[in-house]
Amino acid sequence: MASTHGAARILVASNRGPVTYTQDETGDLRSKRGGGGLVSGLSSIDKDAGAVWVCSALGDGDREAVRRGVAEPGVRMLDIPADVHADAYNGVANSTLWFVHHMLYQTPLEPVFDAEFRRRWASYETYNRAFAQALADEAADGAAVLVQDYHLALVPRMLRELRPDLRIGHFSHTPWAPVDYFRLLPDDIAAQVLGGILGADRAAFLTQRWADAFTDCCHAVLGPGIPSGTRIGVHGLGADADFLRRRAHEADVDERMAALREQVGTAPDGTPRRTIVRVDRTELSKNIVRGLLAYRQLLDDRPSWRERVVHVAFAYPSRQDLAVYRDYTAEVQRVADEINSAYGTPGWTPVVLHVKDDFARSLAAYRLADVALVNPIRDGMNLVAKEVPVVSDEGCVLVLSREAGAYEELGEDALVVNPYDIGGTAAALHQALSLPADERAERTKRLAAAGTALPPTQWFLDQLHALD
Repeated sequence: MASTHGAARILVASNRGPVTYTQDETGDLRSKRGGGGLVSGLSSIDKDAGAVWVCSALGDGDREAVRRGVAEPGVRMLDIPADVHADAYNGVANSTLWFVHHMLYQTPLEPVFDAEFRRRWASYETYNRAFAQALADEAADGAAVLVQDYHLALVPRMLRELRPDLRIGHFSHTPWAPVDYFRLLPDDIAAQVLGGILGADRAAFLTQRWADAFTDCCHAVLGPGIPSGTRIGVHGLGADADFLRRRAHEADVDERMAALREQVGTAPDGTPRRTIVRVDRTELSKNIVRGLLAYRQLLDDRPSWRERVVHVAFAYPSRQDLAVYRDYTAEVQRVADEINSAYGTPGWTPVVLHVKDDFARSLAAYRLADVALVNPIRDGMNLVAKEVPVVSDEGCVLVLSREAGAYEELGEDALVVNPYDIGGTAAALHQALSLPADERAERTKRLAAAGTALPPTQWFLDQLHALD
């Protein structure tokens, strides 16, 4: 008897897919292909494997593409109702699960798990169920399915009930909250999130710390042991060295380097100014404001650095449909303006802040960096910490938060800081700017080697092979 199942042997599920569509004024649809580890990984799979990526339509262009039946080979985009997606994505995934795992709540006032939250949670369940059903429809007998991140925490369990024959993995790209913080969630919701992931054969994380936190939460919420027999894995996603080195030396990057050099300028003695570089989304967990405050403290504590250093800060807007993110972006701009007003001179702008996303300009800043500042409150990994040493022209010193997942691999060769400690971060910036060139070069070499140890394609394939 022939199988009624689909033909895909390898499937990936994520909120955002590998392609997005926009509609021009004539109504024509244009597609833009994305990058990243998943795209690299899937592209390395044998074409005969019939790989399928299941994702959500995110905007009007995507929804129109689904309605017209426009699709890239190997991509199934789900047109989940816009209100359901908004509740699931903004109301639960980004406003609740993200906040829990990054420990971002001001607990005297939030979170509030009321009837409105329960309504949104029902949408999150509906959203996850749509993914589970699509994967069940597309997967061949015994196929491997890799489910990505906190948006789809319930999918493994739902999919297991629909298709017990499948090999299912779940990967968390965020940190995992410690037990006491995770238990801010209502008890039944906490159990549902954990139980959803435990529907997978294997649950994987970016670092051992996050994997251990997940296991601790399972024991505390569900009882001793991992009841489903789910295996736990760790895959520390690295930077793609070949791509970065090639892309960082293309003409548009050279142009932006020239423009940045002009903005940075030269010190009064005619030497090039030093640069402290950061590249982030204006995500609450990235700690951009405290980074600026630490730079201001450096200028206060060490006046000799005035007019000799520039903080090049790229803070690209993120989740601007949430008021708290808009407020945070405004605060980043305010503090940068305040520093420039207080310390700037006619020939020196202490903070060069850019808020418009420009990958070529980010790579130019990587190449120019004397110091890379990566000081998140909490981060699953943070690839910027791994990317800057790979492309830095003269070698850079990494000032790294101990709360970044990258700390596990890079901490030995970075200057490590407590992300809440402004004075400690300012002192680390001074130390970083003062390191001799030979030590800086040696540290950079070791950081680049550690940061590229598990490139995106291998990271993906390792997870796939672990399901065999």
